[in-house]
Amino acid sequence: MLPTEIADVRAVYHQYTVRVKDRKTVQARLAEAGISSFVYYPVPLHLQEVHAALGHSRGDFPHAEAAADEALSLPMFPELTEEQQDRVVEALRAAVG
Repeated sequence: MLPTEIADVRAVYHQYTVRVKDRKTVQARLAEAGISSFVYYPVPLHLQEVHAALGHSRGDFPHAEAAADEALSLPMFPELTEEQQDRVVEALRAAVG
C-alpha cells in the first residue's frame, strides 16, 4: 500500500512509508538487496507502556495495530537520485512479489 496525496497539496516526504503484510520478510529482502529500511513506530500508542494505565489491549484499535505492524519506511532524503529511487522501487517490487 502506497501513501496517497491530497489534491492540490504537495508532500514534503521526510519519510516515505509503505505498508506491507509481511514486513519482517520484506525488510530482510530489502537488506539483502542493499536497501535500508526502518520501522519508526512499531508499537501503537494504546499499547505503549506510558499509556498502560488506560487499560487498552491488543484488539482495541485494530486499524492502529495493523498500521504499526505493516509500516516500513524506505530511504528518503534530498540527495536521493532518480537512479537510486528506481533501485529502491525495483527492490521493493521484488521483495513483495
